[in-house]
Parts: sequence; structure tokens; C-alpha cells
Amino acid sequence: MAGQYDVIIIGSGPGGYVSAIRCSQLGLKTLCIEKCGNEGKPILGGTCLNVGCIPSKALLDTSSKLIEMEKLSSHGIDAGEISVDISTMQSRKQAVVKSLTQGVEGLFKLNKVDFLNGKAFIKTKNEIIVETSDGSKDSYTAKNIIVATGSSPIELNGIGDERKNIITSKEALELEEVPANIAIIGAGAIGLEIGSIWNRLGSNVVLLEALNEFLPQADKQISKQSLRILKNQGLDIKLGAKVLNAESFNNKVKVIYSCDSVEHEIIVDKLISAVGRKPFTHSLFAEDLNLEINSEGCVVVDELCCTSIPNIYAIGDVIGGQMLAHKASEEAVMVSENIHKQASSKVDYNLIPSVIYTHPEIAWVGLSEEDASKKGFDLSTGSFPFSINGRALASGDTEGFVKTIVDNKNDKIIGVHILGSNASELLQQAVVAMRMNSSAEDLSRTIFSHPSLSEALHESILSAKGKAIHLNNRKKK
Repeated sequence: MAGQYDVIIIGSGPGGYVSAIRCSQLGLKTLCIEKCGNEGKPILGGTCLNVGCIPSKALLDTSSKLIEMEKLSSHGIDAGEISVDISTMQSRKQAVVKSLTQGVEGLFKLNKVDFLNGKAFIKTKNEIIVETSDGSKDSYTAKNIIVATGSSPIELNGIGDERKNIITSKEALELEEVPANIAIIGAGAIGLEIGSIWNRLGSNVVLLEALNEFLPQADKQISKQSLRILKNQGLDIKLGAKVLNAESFNNKVKVIYSCDSVEHEIIVDKLISAVGRKPFTHSLFAEDLNLEINSEGCVVVDELCCTSIPNIYAIGDVIGGQMLAHKASEEAVMVSENIHKQASSKVDYNLIPSVIYTHPEIAWVGLSEEDASKKGFDLSTGSFPFSINGRALASGDTEGFVKTIVDNKNDKIIGVHILGSNASELLQQAVVAMRMNSSAEDLSRTIFSHPSLSEALHESILSAKGKAIHLNNRKKK
């Protein structure tokens, strides 16, 4: 046996590395195995840090700054001719990624977490075989195993050209020049963020969304106004557009799709598949292990993320649900503390914030008005536009609004939805309030600094209670 551990974690993404650190903090001898690496050394951080969340936000920030520069004339600032060096932009992105992945490695060393590069195979409930880059195999044993292998992009059957012109979101974040024309299959969070990056940098971008509804998981008012704003920015979003075929030719891609039963053809430089992600479980479990996996390929777990085998746990994208880094991290802490038998509350899946990092940002937590109505809540809603918020007007960033949903039965806040600049940060105030079980009255009597974007959250709560100061109230109380 190469080694014996209290806990072995497979995967070093936001679920894997957090669980590894927390387990070690609790005094458990811990090993984290990561299949991605160079020269036998693992590259830590998973999809999020290396090819997903972090690199996309770095590129979004760069492209957003370009748009800001172009708008400076309204502030009386002449920025002159503006250009972007794509190579430098990509180098900066990689520097950000490297800083964070090395940071995880430093945290592992600080917390005495063992880690290695290799492909893991769970042979029995306590034994893992690890194949390293040189082809050698070693056996490791553990009292507990945490599967945090994440997910991989869904690829459309029959569409592909070895990552040249038909690519996934990973390659879309690595382009070294701005394509003249891009088509993206899927107008969810990934498609919208990638589309925003390259649209700002000069590409003509069309998004082909098979669903007839835009962002169906968001509140309808939010999704409706988001669609209008993003289209005005130049994103050509086609709903009910089903891709029938795509073929590469002469360094271009011919895409055929149907919309309203009519076939259309477009020629683009790059076709990007952003139709979602699927749990990664390939060649991970021995067949006779009999670990339960559902029809969607997700590892089946209970409310404590325990699989059908008592000492094997699974967290993050591999168990499905909301495929979000912060969800995986919270599950990681819960599982680690439960393994240690330390009291730990369950993850509250009703309070997981969702964010799409377009500009303006789209963020929400809790129930939409439509979902709350379907569930039979006696509800009140309030909203406040950034167009009459002092701080937003001063900065010239006035698109969007804040919407809050209140349960009239107990005055609890059951949903908050924000479309606007810094929506991801503003939403967190609502998440904290909801987590602390604050009433709408509590938040309405909280003092918000002036001028601030946060005042829009305050006024939306006041609006829901019929007490808005800077807005006409639909009802009086």
C-alpha cells in the first residue's frame, strides 16, 4: 500500500480543495488527488480556477474596461484611440489563474494536506488505485472517500472538428485573436458571458438558444429586461433556435438551425458549444462497487451528500443540482465536519445565490415571483430602478432594477432579484439577511449609506411594504 489516510478526496476544485483543507484542519490525515497536471505535479483548483469561473471573469473585466473607456467622453475625458492587445489580455488572465492555483497549493502545504497528480479509480469502498503520468499504479486506502470530480462540457453528437473552429467554452477563453463572427449554442450563463467578452472585443455574436424562453430560471421581469439590454449591446439572441448541423470548411463553420419550423444557415469563424455541463464519473468506479448513479449521470446522495455506500461522499457538480463553485464549497465543509462528527448544519439549498456576470450583472436568490405564486404564497413584491438611484446616476450606470418578494404571512423575504452593476455584491446583502431570518420590516428599518447602490435594495423592500420614499407606492400602509 502506498499510503493510508482518514480521508481521500478525488478532485481539487472548489469542492475538493475546500474539503481537503477543512478535513486536515479537523485533524484528519488527508490526501487530495488531481488528474490534471504537468510533469507529475498536479494543477490545483479544478475547472473553476483554471478554465472556468476565474479566467472568464478576468476576460470579462478586461473587455468591460474597454467599453468603459469608450464611454468616457460623457465624463469629459478624451481617451483617444483605444486598442486591445489580445496576447497581453490572455497573459494577464493566466497570471491571475496561476496566482490562485499556486495559492491553493500554498494552503495545502500550510494545512499539511498531501496531494498528488494522477487518475483515481475507486476499486473498493476503502481502496483507490492511482495511475500516475508515467503509467505506474499505486494503491491508497482511506476510511472515507470524497468524490469531487466536477463536470465537463456537454458536446453535441456529430458536431466537432478536433477543437479547431468548433470549440467548447474552455477553448473560447483561450482564443488569441478576435473572430469576426461567432455563433454560440446556448444562451445560459456560460454562453452569455463568453458572448459578452467577444462581442465587446469586436466580434459579431449570435446565440442560438433552443428554449423559447430566455433565462427561464430567473424572475420573468429580470429575464425580459436582461434580454432587451443584451440585445441592445449587440448580442443577437435567437430563441427557439435548434442547431441541426454544423460543418467546418475553409477555416469557417457552416451552421444550420431551425427557428419556427424554418431552416436557416449562417457562416461563422467559430462555433462555441455552451449547452451546459455533465457530471464527470468516467472510469471512476469499479462496476462491482454498486455505487448508485442516476439516469442523468449524477452520483446519487442523501441530504448530507453521502452516497449509497456509507463512507463514500460526493459533492459539487458530480451530484448535479446547481453547478456552482460556492455550492460545492459549502457541501465540502458540511461533509468534512460530518465525517469528523462535528456538529454541522445542512446546506440550505434555498439560499444559494445565482449570478450571471454580464454587464449589467444578473443575480438572484430564493424564489421568483412566478415560483412563489405557484407555491401558493400570499406575497407582496417591490422594485426600485437604478435609473433614479443617486449613486448609479453619478456613475452613469443606470440600467436595471432590484426586485424583492415578501411572504405576507410572516413578513419574510423569500426572493431577491437584481439586474444591475455590481448585482453580485448587492445580492449578498440579501443572502445574509435571509440567512439570518430577517423580516422585511427588519431590512426596511436598517440604515443604508447614501449615496450607494445598496439603497435600491432598501427602497425595493420599502416598496414591497408600501412605504417607498423615492417611488410611487402601489399600496399604502
